[in-house]
Amino acid sequence: MAHVAEWKKDEVKEIANLIDSYEVIGVVDLLNIPARQLQEMRKSLTGDALIRLSKINLINLALEDCNKNKENLINLSEHLSGQPALIFTNMNPFRLFKILEDNKTNAPAKAGSVAKDDIVVPKGDTGFEPGPFLGELQQIGANAKIDQGKIVVDKDAVVVEAGEVVSQQVASVLTRLEIKPMEVGIDLHAVYEDGAVYTSDVLAIDEEETIAKVQDAFNKAFNISVFANIPTKDTIATIIQTAHSKASNVAVEAGIVNSKTTDIILSLANAKMLALAGALSADALDSELSEKLSNAASAAPVAVANDAEEEVEEEVEEEEDSEEEAAAGLGALFG
Repeated sequence: MAHVAEWKKDEVKEIANLIDSYEVIGVVDLLNIPARQLQEMRKSLTGDALIRLSKINLINLALEDCNKNKENLINLSEHLSGQPALIFTNMNPFRLFKILEDNKTNAPAKAGSVAKDDIVVPKGDTGFEPGPFLGELQQIGANAKIDQGKIVVDKDAVVVEAGEVVSQQVASVLTRLEIKPMEVGIDLHAVYEDGAVYTSDVLAIDEEETIAKVQDAFNKAFNISVFANIPTKDTIATIIQTAHSKASNVAVEAGIVNSKTTDIILSLANAKMLALAGALSADALDSELSEKLSNAASAAPVAVANDAEEEVEEEVEEEEDSEEEAAAGLGALFG
């Protein structure tokens, strides 16, 4: 039986202890990250997350040892690649992913690196005077020419397509143009939480789009609840306001006089009287009615309309407050 170095046993034990101590365990790739930038990223995560770099086989052993206590943890092994490390935290996996993405910085392209997205030399003045650099631009596929004593690019040119390897020649030209098409940062491949493993494509959600969808769903549910008269803490006020408005309308239409409807009924009656008077000839009206008719024939209906508008505005304000609360709750997931 082959002898296993003591330091390897200690390393597996330490990783296993970390796994048992945290709720969320992620797999990250530290390949091609300069030591200085990695140090800065680790510092930015202090208090929120801990990164542990180790050998793949030792990480796998630790995952196997802890799988009995954390079901499906071993599935993280499928995502170990490049220069793998484990990241330990108790924060929400989506928030962890967002923090790591936000901490990424732009970097120059290096020969031999693979482009994640198309690398483009943009249209415009390069700032270079005529010389050998013109030929270098043309050789990598940029439509460059001389214009007013400067080297300019006629239109945006894709010099490396996504998935292709960056050549030394392209890397040199991009560096001279101060184009930094590469991202340097910690790539989170997968995260384990409470028996589930979330991959990067699941974690990489559009925050604004997601909040908009939740708000839309909330609005639809709110409306259904109001129209179906299903009271909840969010809809009860609007349901009561709507019922009050309908009851007031019925009372006014039926001519039922009470403390809430008297002014409205009298205003409507006055408006109808003035409308009828307006249809008569001037000779048929006395002086008092003629004066009222000339002053404000439409005053009463306007007052009624304003009351209705105020009720609608109150309902809208209630809905907006509820929407803001929903958005704030979801925003806490990513903040």
